[in-house]
Amino acid sequence: MRRIAVYGKGGIGKSTTSANITAAMTEMGLKVMQIGCDPKSDSTRLLLGGRSCPTVLETLRDRGSVDLDDVVVEGAGGCLCVECGGPRPGTGCAGRGIIAAFETLERLGAVDRYRPDVIIYDVLGDVVCGGFAMPIRNGYANDVFIVTSGEMMALYAASNIAEAVSNFSGDGYARLGGVIQNSRNVADEDALVDRACGEIGTEVVHRIARDPSVQRCEAKLTTVIGGEPDSAQAESYRELAKKLLERSEDRSGGMRGQ
Repeated sequence: MRRIAVYGKGGIGKSTTSANITAAMTEMGLKVMQIGCDPKSDSTRLLLGGRSCPTVLETLRDRGSVDLDDVVVEGAGGCLCVECGGPRPGTGCAGRGIIAAFETLERLGAVDRYRPDVIIYDVLGDVVCGGFAMPIRNGYANDVFIVTSGEMMALYAASNIAEAVSNFSGDGYARLGGVIQNSRNVADEDALVDRACGEIGTEVVHRIARDPSVQRCEAKLTTVIGGEPDSAQAESYRELAKKLLERSEDRSGGMRGQ
């Protein structure tokens, strides 16, 4: 079982990238569970054809209890979709919400029941507080990959995320597997990202070209893998998925990888 956390600043294309990775791995015949760790709860929408996934926190709030059947929804190709959710705007801490959602999924034995080959954690990385660092800090994920571009704020966020991973690496938690460049056609973008990786102490795993197929497929509420499977962009996501499998650790166990 591989547990991969995909981090990146808001708006960098992290969720689109995660969904296409999940779709590509599912296409390979793997059983993939994608867990959205963003209070917007939109990580899995392309895998669900635009349908909303009931969030763990919303279900807890409305019903007082949660069953796995309430919050684990089957998506395209048989992938499994989960959204942690967050508090109502202005009423609580999103980081604490992620902690509560993770603890709920662990208590319910989600991994033991579904036995996925791969878990993809899609995590907002603008601020790596205790809750958003949960996949790193508590041993849920084995490997972290950071989505960035050549834009200054994206690179700044990538540096912060890398530092957070480094701070916990001594405890045997998640390791930094590398950077995914989601290109924005910034001048000298490859060189900027390479330079930042050198400063961070990592490398670029894969460069995703900026391509209109992504927007076309999002408008159709699907991944590129699902909407334009024969395109060069779909093949790029397949290559990325293979690289992540090659670079991630295969460890069995429960939600925490014990």
